[in-house]
Amino acid sequence: MKELISFIAQSLVDHPDAVSVSEVEGNQTTVLELKVAKEDLGKVIGKQGRTAQAMRTILSAVSSKVKKRTVLEIIE
Repeated sequence: MKELISFIAQSLVDHPDAVSVSEVEGNQTTVLELKVAKEDLGKVIGKQGRTAQAMRTILSAVSSKVKKRTVLEIIE
């Protein structure tokens, strides 16, 4: 899942080398923290948060296959 979010984010931004995804695992929930360059933040979030919501939807579909809960947080 970490690689999936990293691939999607790198495809969207102008500075793909600045994309980093860190994973924080809990008992039932995994949190993926996405960091991008400051000027690419708007591209990852999208208009009215639609791009970020689409990434979260894909992530929830993938995580439901493995019966885990995964949350995506975009860090400034």
